[in-house]
Amino acid sequence: MAPRQAVLGMEDGAFFHGVRKVFSGITFLLDGERTALVGENGVGKSTLLRCLTGELELNRGKVVRSRNLRLGSLPQEVPPELATLTVRQVLEQSLERIGAAGEDWRIDVLLDEIEVSAAVADGAFNALSGGWQRLILIAGAARLEEPDILILDEPTNHLDIGNINVLERWLASDIAMPMLVVSHDREFLNRVSTRTLFLRDDGAQLFKVPFAQAREELLRRDAAAAVRRRLEEREIKRLEAVAARYHAWGVKNPEFHKRQKATETRIAHIEAAKTPVYQARERRLELGEGELEAKIALRLADLTVKTPDGARTLVRIDRFAVAAGDRVALLGANGAGKSTLLNIIAGVFDPKRVHYDGTSPVRFNPGARLVYFDQTMRELPLAESLLDYLLAADGVTEREAIRCLAQAGFAFTRIREPILTLSHGERSRLTFLKLKLMKPNLYLLDEPTSHLDIEGQEDLEGQLEEAEVACIFVSHDRWFTRAAATRFVEIRKGRLVEVDSPDAFFDAQG
Repeated sequence: MAPRQAVLGMEDGAFFHGVRKVFSGITFLLDGERTALVGENGVGKSTLLRCLTGELELNRGKVVRSRNLRLGSLPQEVPPELATLTVRQVLEQSLERIGAAGEDWRIDVLLDEIEVSAAVADGAFNALSGGWQRLILIAGAARLEEPDILILDEPTNHLDIGNINVLERWLASDIAMPMLVVSHDREFLNRVSTRTLFLRDDGAQLFKVPFAQAREELLRRDAAAAVRRRLEEREIKRLEAVAARYHAWGVKNPEFHKRQKATETRIAHIEAAKTPVYQARERRLELGEGELEAKIALRLADLTVKTPDGARTLVRIDRFAVAAGDRVALLGANGAGKSTLLNIIAGVFDPKRVHYDGTSPVRFNPGARLVYFDQTMRELPLAESLLDYLLAADGVTEREAIRCLAQAGFAFTRIREPILTLSHGERSRLTFLKLKLMKPNLYLLDEPTSHLDIEGQEDLEGQLEEAEVACIFVSHDRWFTRAAATRFVEIRKGRLVEVDSPDAFFDAQG
């Protein structure tokens, strides 16, 4: 059990990249609970974590830490140098970090607890899935290194729903210690955290409740502040009119000049104490919408989906149709064929063809304009500028591209920089901008929320709800799946099965 006196926080912390502010005026103190750290892409969450761990140094303010505090941490990405090690050797590094090298019995106990066999433990670490690599690293940091506080940066990255369920059980019950967790997975935050810390341009806001309750309270607080601000500004205008009258009357009676000065002093006091109102950065994530003259956007008939090497059949689809306005969540265990099916549909589409073969297993509406979002974003030309990337869409003018970039929150000074300089979240936004400009009416989305912050996820949910487009998506984000989908289809034992709700599938994983 972590010691009760473990203290970690920040006092008036500020960090700058050159002259660019990452965050400033940040003050908070963590208690013994599991705290979620939430904020938009680019607000400085990962930088703040690196300051807490000592990897970076604040430009102003200080990190507050109790004496001899032992921090455990997990970065967003698996370190590449672990690729040559076995699973056991990776866990041995955790023991070495706390001066317990040679106490291999502790590794054996941990492997038994998390049900990892001796054969897997002695095998190559990079032979594990990305999800299990992260689970092993979390287990080592939490159980072997015995930290006072555990810091996790996007721990659900690369985890499927089964592994997310496993991680939730570990963090909520098996690993009893204070934590600071950064994640954009709203369902995950709700299940594992008991405190919520919002990092924003106006500072840090701490709530002693899980994410969903904290978000509602924050929105209520912001709304109340906006109301107070409007009343204050209305009062300032009234007093300015009063002061103007006193000024005019003072021409005949100097006594009114005293009243004018007293009124102006009142105005100055109200101005100085005006209620601060948070203004979110303008970053609209919009989907383009093209009309479909007929109701059905896509039909699948007598389609067999095989592994990429053709050796094994994954799914047989007798009949399946997607209509305009349908938002279909494609569910299935890892390896069931979800992404393979999306790849097949995307690969068959040819925008240069007007009509499609009515006997083909994949049949599109003749007016279909399909776009495909691939979670890896491997097709992004990283050396191109943001502006040139958007200008590659047919019919897009430079003025329109610049306007779209501004609406999505990209500063004018950055639009000629290479895409390589963007964070993964910013690359996701840029990709969606390009898709919008292509005016599609049929979307295939493979893990569209992987790198989007919570505001971006909500934007995408809202756009999907408003647009009369057809959409098939795959997502491990349970909150997004429930909110965005109108239909749920599960790949079960090699067949497509339509279900009323995804909850039974979610609960069965892991």
